[in-house]
Amino acid sequence: MRILHTMIRVGDLERSINFYTRVLGMKLLRRTDYPGGRFTNAFVGYDDESRAAVLELTHNWDTQSYDLGTGYGHVAVEVEDAYKACEAVRKQGGKVTREAGPMKHGTTVIAFVEDPDGYKIEFIQKKTG
Repeated sequence: MRILHTMIRVGDLERSINFYTRVLGMKLLRRTDYPGGRFTNAFVGYDDESRAAVLELTHNWDTQSYDLGTGYGHVAVEVEDAYKACEAVRKQGGKVTREAGPMKHGTTVIAFVEDPDGYKIEFIQKKTG
């Protein structure tokens, strides 16, 4: 068994695809419209779905935004340098909600950014050595 994807609902599909591809550097892997159900699914990720887990962005055509709820945590992305990753997000107009630095009760360097719908993405700096 393996994790295939995580689905999140988004209010503006083009804005979300732009964020995940342009700001976070993922690739748009596939996109399918379902006119009968009035929704579109877009899959984004860093590698092919046959090799890696990806994100499914679901846009229900008649819904502008969602309540994120209290159960959702975040999507974690490994980065070479969390400080540089935050700066790159900021330069692209993205929102950094927790600057890069060691986690509170440890040494791992982390940061948090938000996608256009308010979903949290954690950057975890790759450990060296």
